[in-house]
Amino acid sequence: MKNAVNWKAFAVLALMSAGLLLTGCKQAPVLTAAQAQALIQAKYDQAPAAGADIAVSDLGMRMGATDKYWNRTTIYPNRFWADFKLTDEGKKALKLQDGSDVIKWRPDSADDKGYTIVVVTVAASHLKAREVQDPQDDVGGTKTAVYSEAVNLDDVPGPLQDIAHNPPNKLSSKKMATFALDGGAWKLTGIQ
Repeated sequence: MKNAVNWKAFAVLALMSAGLLLTGCKQAPVLTAAQAQALIQAKYDQAPAAGADIAVSDLGMRMGATDKYWNRTTIYPNRFWADFKLTDEGKKALKLQDGSDVIKWRPDSADDKGYTIVVVTVAASHLKAREVQDPQDDVGGTKTAVYSEAVNLDDVPGPLQDIAHNPPNKLSSKKMATFALDGGAWKLTGIQ
């Protein structure tokens, strides 16, 4: 009889302890893809806005001349080197990395279609976080989410956007964000 009373007392004590543990433990808040995207975008928006680098290939050079961003001013004796001066319209849309207003087009040969120069858009913007996947549990109570980091060309003129969509430009890349709980709320801790 004494054994049965001990077991009942033990069972009651175990149930009460389990109840206290369950009510005393707080469950971590949910982190949705939309919340993760907002945290990532806030991080991007805190960084200074900057112009986007655009690689201009042979096709891009022809498109830029057609769109009146630059005019050819000099053709060299080898017939494949040339200088192009930025037009007033070109100066409004882009700048050259060397700070000048003359593109020095210097491919290795007449057949060199891989030669590129880099121009920088005058319109400054922030990177964009897109296609954020649902955050996944990671070690140590952290979460990670894979997403696309994209160059924002919203304020760039259409013809320059068209040039930016030519190879070899890469306007987005896959990234992974890490989140950790901080005071009961999720906080972005890193981007890789």
